[in-house]
Amino acid sequence: MIHHSRPLLGIVLFLGSGACFALLDTTAKHVVATVPVLMALAVRYVLQAIFSSTFLMAAKQHAPLRTNRLGLQLLRSVLLLGSSVAALFSLKHIPLAEFTAIVMLTPLMVSVIAVVVMKEKLDGAGWLLLALSFAGTLLIVRPGGAASGWGAVFALICVSQAVAYQLLSGVLGRSDNPTSTHLITMWSAAVLFTLTLPWSWSPIEDAGTWAWLAFMGLIGALGHWLLAHAFRHAPASTLAPFNYANLLWATLLGWSVFGQFPDAIAATGMALIAACGLINTRRHMRRDRPA
Repeated sequence: MIHHSRPLLGIVLFLGSGACFALLDTTAKHVVATVPVLMALAVRYVLQAIFSSTFLMAAKQHAPLRTNRLGLQLLRSVLLLGSSVAALFSLKHIPLAEFTAIVMLTPLMVSVIAVVVMKEKLDGAGWLLLALSFAGTLLIVRPGGAASGWGAVFALICVSQAVAYQLLSGVLGRSDNPTSTHLITMWSAAVLFTLTLPWSWSPIEDAGTWAWLAFMGLIGALGHWLLAHAFRHAPASTLAPFNYANLLWATLLGWSVFGQFPDAIAATGMALIAACGLINTRRHMRRDRPA
């Protein structure tokens, strides 16, 4: 049983994981300007699987690569593959901050699926939050904006894959060891992306590019390690609101690295999505609080 006795440490670790994932997206956006997307993902996931396994062994967190639901585990890996491909194709075309804001729709879309598929009830306030989030998205992906066109389409595809990935993670969490699930997903993704190398491989002579690819694997593994430890020290309800700090990281990195800053209309859309997400999180916290 996990005892959440150090919530402040959990929050710090959670913010650190968000910074890692923002750095991962920033590096990926830089790398795919010269490296084929599938090749970049193959190198990243092979290294990330190796680094993740090394972190777990160093922490003496041994878990067998065993599952009670192999089919669902493989499907989860395929969904990760799909969302990763869509994310990198999106980042090739749109700014980092706008991409991150669109991906922030994922928790709200999970609520929609819960209503439509799982027949959960959603009150008027819940539907209003969804409508306002959708309006915020339209402000970001509007024609003529920095996040329009195929970049926005791929970002929305990424959201759809991420929603299915999260829902499936919840199902597997009831039957399989979380550490085992993480390792199975990482190594499955590494194998699947490696199978694409005969068609995606492109010679790289620049040592700096290889260093950035290695950094993607390292920072991805570190981000997941920090995230796992954050949940060991603080409950999900405490950490969830800080998820929107990722927008701050993405905006700062997009501005400092690529010189891209959201215009007033896109910034309004991002603020709408973040505000609705925070309010939705607060509503779930109140609903799940013991009476």
